[in-house]
Amino acid sequence: METKVVEHNELIATRVPPGDRWTLVGDPKKEVFKTLTDALEAFLHQTGFKGAYRLDPINSKLYAIQTHEEEVVKEQPKMYSLYGEFKQGI
Repeated sequence: METKVVEHNELIATRVPPGDRWTLVGDPKKEVFKTLTDALEAFLHQTGFKGAYRLDPINSKLYAIQTHEEEVVKEQPKMYSLYGEFKQGI
């Protein structure tokens, strides 16, 4: 059985201009953290997530990278009666 790792980027924080201030997505208090590190620390305490992160500085977004394994299903080659590989009606 062959597997592959599939990644999903979950949006966890957005930058609040000006400067390096961040707020967590879904935070009812809308608390603004002074640095990216403070926002990451708050997310860790809130969720317990210990994994990889992805920063999109152009769009001012921070993502947690969620991963899981999926089984790779091998596609069977198509067979043609033209070549004598199988007989119809059997």
